[in-house]
Amino acid sequence: MENLNSLILSINDFIWTYILIAMLVTLGIYFSVKTKFVQFRYFKEMFKLLGEGASKENKKEGQVSSFQAFCISTSSRVGTGNIAGIAMAVVVGGPGAIFWMWITALIGSASSFVESTLAQIFKIKDKDGFRGGPAYYIEQGLNKKWMGILFSILITICFGFVFNAVQANTVSLAFNSAFGIDRLTIGIIITILTAIVIFGGVHRIAKVSEIIVPIFAGLYILVALFVVVINIGEIPNVLKLIVENAFNFREMSVGTTAGIILTGVKRGLFSNEAGMGSAPNAAATADTSHPVKQGLIQTLGVFTDTILICTCTAFIVLLYPGYSTSGLSGIELTQAALSSHIGSFAHIFIALCIFLFAFSSIVGNYYYGESNIEFMNSNKTVLNIFRVLVVCMVLFGSVVQVDVVWNLADVFMALMAIINLIAIALLGKYAFIALEDYTNQKKNGIKSPVFDASNIKGLENVQCWNNTEIRKTKSM
Repeated sequence: MENLNSLILSINDFIWTYILIAMLVTLGIYFSVKTKFVQFRYFKEMFKLLGEGASKENKKEGQVSSFQAFCISTSSRVGTGNIAGIAMAVVVGGPGAIFWMWITALIGSASSFVESTLAQIFKIKDKDGFRGGPAYYIEQGLNKKWMGILFSILITICFGFVFNAVQANTVSLAFNSAFGIDRLTIGIIITILTAIVIFGGVHRIAKVSEIIVPIFAGLYILVALFVVVINIGEIPNVLKLIVENAFNFREMSVGTTAGIILTGVKRGLFSNEAGMGSAPNAAATADTSHPVKQGLIQTLGVFTDTILICTCTAFIVLLYPGYSTSGLSGIELTQAALSSHIGSFAHIFIALCIFLFAFSSIVGNYYYGESNIEFMNSNKTVLNIFRVLVVCMVLFGSVVQVDVVWNLADVFMALMAIINLIAIALLGKYAFIALEDYTNQKKNGIKSPVFDASNIKGLENVQCWNNTEIRKTKSM
């Protein structure tokens, strides 16, 4: 097992150090400039659109609303990476890793806008509503089905299997620490609940995500704010520590600084998934009048995940004096840190948060795999075999060694992100034009812009935005 872990780490270091970070930063800056920093310009609009998507009058029977699509993607984003992953990042990369997570989110949110807008433009309609994502816009936009299949294989392995094993692993550790419950027992419980939801299809997944994500994300944020308030005098020192360590002002060691940046970017991408190609699978399911609407809503998901929830965990951990000397890491460190602030109840609270965050992530991750399985083969038997394998991986992840699982997650995440980044770099022009179209309609007084694919020169192989579809949307 040690030799396998060493090999995985070597592959990880090469891909992340020499390929992926450069692509993420370069494309993030490029998309930010080309969209005129859409992630900041339309920040207020994002909340407005999210509110509209959550209202009952905008929900259509048998369709996934824009708010539900946001919840599916956020359920995948907001998971163990926000609680266990952040604590792990602080231990491995130091407090400065948090700074680079923030930068990853701010720059990467433009990439998130582009990929989610493209997912909407190139989505297709099926018996359950809409579906799409990188595999679909690669096939239809680039005419490279082989590349779409490769992405589908990677995301299915990455999210359906490896990431779900990571989520289950953290839950079993948290409950074992909080209640002394055997990890296998917890694994069996998660496995049964997962099977009940994923065999119910996308609409059941959407409904579960819509309930779990807002309630428990909000509760976790409130607890973190309480910790900040009771330690308000220490916040300036924590912020100073994060910034100083980010640039390693004291040691000025290039190797150490690179390690801090690498850790922050890796954990940031694992958490918010900007540019990775995962969230577009959820974005495509939304029934909306303009692709840009869902692009903006998904961009807000990056802010929610990293700037808000990850920062909550970072403050909880860094306000704990023993974060660097306790010898703890991951979920156990977060539990110990919160216990020092609010008492022994913290172990139970974190265990419950982890359980619900991880469970919502498991069903969200599963949907990404389902959408891509259907891209490769729409046979119902194949889909059911995939569901059974996902359930088995959840059980396996509950008892397996954690280091190997996290490192495998990094490898598959990097490979699928590279393919997606290449695709959105080539297709990004359509997202830019769609954004311009949306902006012009808003300037002309149209409150709810409507998209017509025929208005975009060179845009072909689009199924859901033809004139018939537009007339149907206008009449609603």
